[in-house]
Amino acid sequence: MTTLPKSLLIIPFYNECERISIGDFIVAFKHFATVDFLLVDDGSTDKTATLLQNLEKEHDNVNALILNRNVGKAEAIRSAVLKSDINRYDYIGYLDADLATPIEELIKMLSFAEINSQYRFIMGSRIKKMGSTIIRYKYRHYFGRVFATIVSSCILKTPVYDTQCGAKVIARDVARQVFEKPFLTRWLFDIELLLRFQKNNPNFDQQVYEFSLNTWIEKGESKITLRDLAGFPLQLLKIYRTYD
Repeated sequence: MTTLPKSLLIIPFYNECERISIGDFIVAFKHFATVDFLLVDDGSTDKTATLLQNLEKEHDNVNALILNRNVGKAEAIRSAVLKSDINRYDYIGYLDADLATPIEELIKMLSFAEINSQYRFIMGSRIKKMGSTIIRYKYRHYFGRVFATIVSSCILKTPVYDTQCGAKVIARDVARQVFEKPFLTRWLFDIELLLRFQKNNPNFDQQVYEFSLNTWIEKGESKITLRDLAGFPLQLLKIYRTYD
């Protein structure tokens, strides 16, 4: 593996105390000591905040950000970017607290970024193929394919396979740009990030890369409710009208 760029990985948590894989986090914090981790508690009502604060005390490369109220994944990550000294880093990344995308996969993405600096926005992509371990509920896979086709054809108007994978690595200057303003939606902010980067950037297609993950494993029930899913069409329409 190549030398890793100076990077900050942001991980948002909300009421994760009972299902967090503490052992996996501790191993990653120790093994990838050159990477900084920012653990964000998104207004949890359980003991998640205390857990994150304890991890901060035990590891030099870990910090905890405790939000006073639940603002949703999009705003939790945005708050982390805005409250961090991102000038210290070459890349800002984020992943989900359930580690459906293992931290090792984000490290691979950072390694790829180090030797392919022409890509400023690297997206984890859950492409099921021989040699990979991609485990998703079938209904979510099929919904995702329809969703991605709509986003690709009607909103981004550029080929994209998987906007919603919770693993991204973004160059510092791009992160500063795309996280500057609040998002329109709680769950579809990944699309907004791409649209913000795409705006006034003629090299967008050459600067975004979908990185095929080797491992992605569905972990329990998603925090996206049926009500959230039902609202996606209107949210997509809102995004389309705002960014078109």
